[in-house]
Amino acid sequence: MTEWERVLSVDGARAYYDRFGKLQDTQGFYEQPALRVLAAQAEFQKARRVFEFGCGTGKFAAELLQSLLPPEASYLGCDVSPVMVDLARRRLQGLGDRAQVQLSDGALRFPLADHSVDRVVASYVLDLLCGADIARFLVESRRVLSTDGRCSIASLSRGTTWPSRLVARVWRSVFRLRPSLVGGCRPIDLSIYVDPQHWRVLHRRVVTPFGVPTEVLTLTPTP
Repeated sequence: MTEWERVLSVDGARAYYDRFGKLQDTQGFYEQPALRVLAAQAEFQKARRVFEFGCGTGKFAAELLQSLLPPEASYLGCDVSPVMVDLARRRLQGLGDRAQVQLSDGALRFPLADHSVDRVVASYVLDLLCGADIARFLVESRRVLSTDGRCSIASLSRGTTWPSRLVARVWRSVFRLRPSLVGGCRPIDLSIYVDPQHWRVLHRRVVTPFGVPTEVLTLTPTP
């Protein structure tokens, strides 16, 4: 069985993150530095409509809406976990119609019209998906983004320093042994999925807080 075949099924991912719940926020020690880089690259202050694929507990959505987005901007998030959707809705309930969260059935078809948003965000989600689904995510992102929109991604990566390469190697070994031990996530190389005919890379950076490597990638559709 190849690494791609070992990714968690939608049902498996849903069951894991239903159990994990609020504990997801404990991963902030390595996620937050990467998300700060993502936010700086995405230029959310210029955004009006944001879609987040895999909203988790809604922690990043709350930061976007309260601190980074203009007051008139709106947010739509989705997640396959009913527990995560409930947590996100509770966290965002004070923001009224600006924030909506939907339960996803796991299909890689965004609940959006063509060219209807100017930011697509996915943080620590693509590293759960098989290669074919990562490719479909990028196809859907291109479909729903405006011509000058941005797709902002943070994903576990292979590492750039010896400590981060060691962490990535151990992580991948655990994943190959039992994907559920690491929540179905594993370090990946996003660049192999980015077709230069369809996307222009605006920014790319690998950050390694506490030795955990995260690739932060900002893309815009080509004309």
